[in-house]
Amino acid sequence: MSFEKLGLDEKLLKAIAEVGYSTPTPIQEQAIPIVLMARDVVGVAQTGTGKTASFTLPMIEILDGGRAKARMPRSLILTPTRELAAQIAENFDTYGKYHKLNKALLVGGVSMVDQVKALERGVDVLIATPGRLLDLFSRGKILLNDIKILVIDEADRMLDMGFIPDIEKIAALLPFTRQTLLFSATMQPEIRKLTEQFLSNPKEISVARPASTSKNVEQFIVNVNPRSKESVLAKIIEQEKVQNAFIFCNRKKDIDGLSRYLKNKGYNVRGLHGDMAQKTRSETLEAFKAGEVDLLVCSDVAARGLDVQGLSHVFNYDVPFNADDYVHRIGRTGRAGMDGRAWMLVTTAEGKYLDAIQKLIRNDITVKNIDDNSGSGSSSSGGGQQGTAKPRARRSDSQNRNDPPRSAKNSQQEKRGNNAPTKRASAKQPQKKEKAGAEVKGFGDDLPDFLK
Repeated sequence: MSFEKLGLDEKLLKAIAEVGYSTPTPIQEQAIPIVLMARDVVGVAQTGTGKTASFTLPMIEILDGGRAKARMPRSLILTPTRELAAQIAENFDTYGKYHKLNKALLVGGVSMVDQVKALERGVDVLIATPGRLLDLFSRGKILLNDIKILVIDEADRMLDMGFIPDIEKIAALLPFTRQTLLFSATMQPEIRKLTEQFLSNPKEISVARPASTSKNVEQFIVNVNPRSKESVLAKIIEQEKVQNAFIFCNRKKDIDGLSRYLKNKGYNVRGLHGDMAQKTRSETLEAFKAGEVDLLVCSDVAARGLDVQGLSHVFNYDVPFNADDYVHRIGRTGRAGMDGRAWMLVTTAEGKYLDAIQKLIRNDITVKNIDDNSGSGSSSSGGGQQGTAKPRARRSDSQNRNDPPRSAKNSQQEKRGNNAPTKRASAKQPQKKEKAGAEVKGFGDDLPDFLK
């Protein structure tokens, strides 16, 4: 099926053709006609399937021709992160270039002044994170009683980040007659409850079983010792001839350290995490997309919704605590029909998280051996062996440097004769006690008679 058969207008079709797309993805093919019919939709699809365009394209057509009032947006898209909000905004810029629609982003980490000014001019499409939206609403800077369309994107991630109570508050402020679209990579019981509460007779569209990984992504794991993670990762990057990659860490403190290590190895690398200023984060992402940065060491802030064309690899430096996050992380590669490769470094302590992942995706991940991952320098791998063999080798080397050879020790003992053994033996013998009444000689007892 082509986009022409989905019921989109000529201006949208022209913008889509200029991007280079001719055939809709399965989620787009099923969702767009339903959204154009003004029905509520629940879309379940893994990352990289084009679900963002499945709601941005029909929204542009529905909103075309209307006029927004000051501080009264006509549509609202809720997203869990600032990066995803920016990604959605780019979609509206790309596909809505021939439509006169105003949009605004309400996200944290930036000044409210410009956001308030945009609202006062009138907004057709409002893209917001829940916290900033409620903050501006409490200040009386925005009215939500003219919302025609509500989109809840990455609902499962909203659940993980604790935004569900905020979403419930926001939904209660919106008109009851609105159209609601909810998209999620997984359908957990809490998400199901949310759909029953705020959607009216929704059409459910599922293009992949929950928590499935793309067939275009080859997956590998390497068993490592925690102290060898950095060197093993560098070895894999070298062997794989990586063009560009996301490297995911669980902890923000590890991102800076790993970035420095790889930079010292000569790689073009930067870090990205939630504690960075919004301007710095945006500049880092743009540099990565433009090819100015090859490796991006990041937290899960970059795992959801960000579309980087042609990403060759994803590395899980740490096994994610949440099994669903694994699906979202490796979903950054193997997109739009392209092939990708995903590697994960696994320590013994992370085994339980690996088991949860393989149970979720219903598949065993291929185990690979890396030469640099052997404890004694041999080709046999074994993460646990590496941690014990190397320290022993270091201790052995220090003894060889400081102590003489065994033959030299023997010759020295021969030169000393039996004195040393005799001394050690006599030292161990207890001193004899003096008998009671025995004569004890003191100083002067042996003097000559003429001096006595």
